[in-house]
Amino acid sequence: MLTGQPSGKELLSLIDRNLVASSRVMTARMIVGGARGSRTIEFNAWTEGDKRSFSEYTSPAREKGTKMLKLEDKLWIFSPSTDRIIQITGQMLRQSVMGSDLSYEDMMNNGDLASHYNAKITGSDTLQGRKCWVLRLDAITDNDAYQLRLVKVDQERLIPLSEELYAKSGKLLKRIVLSDVKQIQGRWYPMKMVYRDMLKNGDGTQFIITTLKLDEKMPENIFSKASLK
Repeated sequence: MLTGQPSGKELLSLIDRNLVASSRVMTARMIVGGARGSRTIEFNAWTEGDKRSFSEYTSPAREKGTKMLKLEDKLWIFSPSTDRIIQITGQMLRQSVMGSDLSYEDMMNNGDLASHYNAKITGSDTLQGRKCWVLRLDAITDNDAYQLRLVKVDQERLIPLSEELYAKSGKLLKRIVLSDVKQIQGRWYPMKMVYRDMLKNGDGTQFIITTLKLDEKMPENIFSKASLK
């Protein structure tokens, strides 16, 4: 645990040190709540920095073989049912992924917070039985989907345990609760995140990481359009 309270900027850098990696390789599943019950989507993902990402869906059968490739600010999706590659850009990146509470931006983001937000500690609280700092993040530019983030940060492990994400208008867009925190290669990392899109009805989406490797060397050919087919 830190001795004394850090500045907002220092705390943000410590969070990034835990959560941001040069690369991530994971297997994960999303449990999407809905009016007719929940459904589970499983996938594998490879991410390099905040510029390149590739994922492939492995179940259920109707989603199996769907692939997504991100290069810089562009995203392509291959659908095996139509045998087509579709490009998603701009505002479309903020649309829901397969009916979940996550957007394409949420799914593909592996960037740091410190270069996108100004940070200020505004108080303290207790969450999940742990002492937290309340951190206010204001976006540096208008480009970020979330212009304000209110984050409760575990004072000992230096990771978020909850987030509220706001639009520039001040409207609350999403709530996230982070839990099942484990040590992965010397870092604290939440293995379960529950997203709730506040603009739609539903029980939220559980995002559960089942395996995670950080700072792995990536196969170069995976981040190419040839990988989509």
